[in-house]
Amino acid sequence: MSVEKGDKVKVNYTGKLDNGKVFDTTEGKEPLEFEAGASKVIKGFDDAVVGMEKGEEKQVKIPKEQAYGDRNPALIRKIPKAQLSTDKEPKPGMVLILQTKDGQKIPVKITEVSDTDITIDLNHPLAGQNLNFKIKVEEIVKPQK
Repeated sequence: MSVEKGDKVKVNYTGKLDNGKVFDTTEGKEPLEFEAGASKVIKGFDDAVVGMEKGEEKQVKIPKEQAYGDRNPALIRKIPKAQLSTDKEPKPGMVLILQTKDGQKIPVKITEVSDTDITIDLNHPLAGQNLNFKIKVEEIVKPQK
């Protein structure tokens, strides 16, 4: 029985960058559960799982275009320091959580700090990176007909 679009799957995985650095893993955690083909995970990961069988393990390299895309320079913005509502002194490398008008929370990274402004990067932290996954299908649940 192999994974088809619409199936609920549970997978264990380890994600690494091209330099070998692990950026995410289910090791020591519950497997990732999602509906195959429903765009709940990045496209390359979703596509890789379709066709796999229970217990199958494989390595897959996902080009940045099928992951988080290229870094977008338009997503680097300066905002007035006074606009920040934090009790911590902003520093380059610090990650803040911004909330949109509709309540969505977005992590942003501070790249520069001046006396009056901070520069934030709204790009996804993995934008511009190829992603390498070791994936193992643990469970496949076919939808009820």
